[in-house]
Amino acid sequence: MKEIKTDALWVHLHWLTVLAELGSFTRAAERLDVSKAAMSQKIKELEEMAGVSLVQRTTRSVRLTSAGEKLVDELRDPFARIAQSFFSVRDEAGPVRGLVRVSAPVAFARQQLVPIIGDFLREYPQVRLQLDVTDRLVSLGSEGFDLAIRHSQTLPETHVALPLCETRALLVASPAYLAQNGVPQVPESLQQHNCLYYPRGLESPQWRFRPVSGGSESVQVKIQGNFATNNSESIRDAALQGLGIAMLPDFSAAASLAAGTLQQVLPQWQTVDAFADRLWVVRPYAAQVPRAVTTFIHWLRARFVDG
Repeated sequence: MKEIKTDALWVHLHWLTVLAELGSFTRAAERLDVSKAAMSQKIKELEEMAGVSLVQRTTRSVRLTSAGEKLVDELRDPFARIAQSFFSVRDEAGPVRGLVRVSAPVAFARQQLVPIIGDFLREYPQVRLQLDVTDRLVSLGSEGFDLAIRHSQTLPETHVALPLCETRALLVASPAYLAQNGVPQVPESLQQHNCLYYPRGLESPQWRFRPVSGGSESVQVKIQGNFATNNSESIRDAALQGLGIAMLPDFSAAASLAAGTLQQVLPQWQTVDAFADRLWVVRPYAAQVPRAVTTFIHWLRARFVDG
């Protein structure tokens, strides 16, 4: 029997895994930037050396035989590790570069992240950021995100979670609304006001408070209002129109408070269990993390941690 030199098979084996992934000689050849004839010849040579059929060819598609599937299953992870090792080495040389896919909540992304993102891109011009703005909790692994910014009390145990900054909920209203309807002095006074709130299923809306000065006793107030929505920017905009008193995360109210278009209500009271009290940077666990991803995470935390 002719001796087979396995070091001559690496290209053949890699091409087989690409063919298995794409299911087409034409698409595989395009991916590898070779001719369809060269692709077909490599697979034929591999089959001859293996002594078994690896691919079933039809006029419309390509399917692996059981032997081909077994071979590809055993090759997929080693080739992925080789590619990861190569890109990791390349990643360490020269300037930071690459694509970073990020998911972030709507209000935080629009009001806090996007206004400063140009600073990062000017500092790292070879990094590309793809930002998905949504309040939906995306699946980082299955949807291909490198990291997510989460405003949540519960974090996935299978991911790495790093604190970004503390947050708190505030009561705010427009100066016009307060001038017309009065400024509440205690939480119970909210029952006489139109409150703008997040709906919590079919439950009657209630807000809980605790004195800022301390004390464990909390006050729970049933509120009512003619507008509820699950988006803090929409609640903020309703408050800006003078429709009522709104409860908002501080990062959603910050710009309007600074501009004086909203005023804080009941500043001597802090909300209880209204929203999560911290923003987090969450990324899937990986033994090797692309340099562009770690650089962006470090930059974010430098900007926001306790800032």
